[in-house]
Amino acid sequence: MEYRLLGRTGVQVSALCLGTMNFGSATPEPEAVRIIHRALDAGINFIDTANVYGNGESERIVGKALARGRRQRVILATKVHFPQSDDPNDRGNSRRHIMMAVEDSLRRLQTDWIDLYQLHRPAFDLPQDETLRALDDLVRQGKVRYIGSSTFPAWMVMEGLALSERYGWAKYVSEQPPYNLLDRRVENELIPLARRYNLAILPWSPLAMGLLAGRYERADAFPPDSRAARPGARIYAERVTARAVATARRFVELAKAHGYKPAQLALLWLKEQPGVTAPIIGPRTEGHLEVALGALDLKLDEATAAALDELVPPGSAVADFHNTSGWMKMKLAA
Repeated sequence: MEYRLLGRTGVQVSALCLGTMNFGSATPEPEAVRIIHRALDAGINFIDTANVYGNGESERIVGKALARGRRQRVILATKVHFPQSDDPNDRGNSRRHIMMAVEDSLRRLQTDWIDLYQLHRPAFDLPQDETLRALDDLVRQGKVRYIGSSTFPAWMVMEGLALSERYGWAKYVSEQPPYNLLDRRVENELIPLARRYNLAILPWSPLAMGLLAGRYERADAFPPDSRAARPGARIYAERVTARAVATARRFVELAKAHGYKPAQLALLWLKEQPGVTAPIIGPRTEGHLEVALGALDLKLDEATAAALDELVPPGSAVADFHNTSGWMKMKLAA
């Protein structure tokens, strides 16, 4: 297993991070626990979850799987922001919500500390100084080791770093953006910022929701068990456009022509992009995990990399994976 520094910290994390969004919903608990244990056995030491995944079930399952001595060797990340109830104060990035949410996460995870506590989305109606002061207090209390953001615009990450520098608070050490071959827009501003200030980049949806694995053949008919086909899954369905499907189909053909499994090439390409620390894989089954682990043994040759840049040029996009960001204004052709 390859290990990389988590941004400006001295913490070593595996080059793939195990994401647990499916656990407790699409993936039942017994299989989820097996996936976690198999990932740990393979050398993955970085696990990402969130309090909103499965209404807390994902955190609970992760906590159960890491019991009996496994917790000490794992870099455990979770997130806060989204509503936890109908209480208007039980959401967002306010001090009140963060202080309450962290206690709930610690209880579900069966741990005394969280290695990386991340803001799941930005809050534009709240000054960042309130949020950062609360996070700094958690670091000083020992409940949180490091802090990070997710799906923030580059300017807001920079603002957060500047505020922390000014007041001597804990600084963001990571950003978790949507990033895959079909949506490369983070390469324009966020990646250069991360490289300048030594922030870890932890991309979510590296397989573009399965598009890059050949999961979707049409933009108007989704596989029954796919994320886009779930009831009320408008945000996922919006990403599966005719243009995205056509580009993904060309990617699959290119991968096979160069001797790669499509899912493995998508992970390999992203893992080797400048500034990337660890793509977050989100296996629904044990088989999905095995495919992802296979990417760790591969090398990306220059000819394949060049062909992928021609397919989707650097800094561009053919699918909108920022459609849950709350700030991306750029509209893509369908």
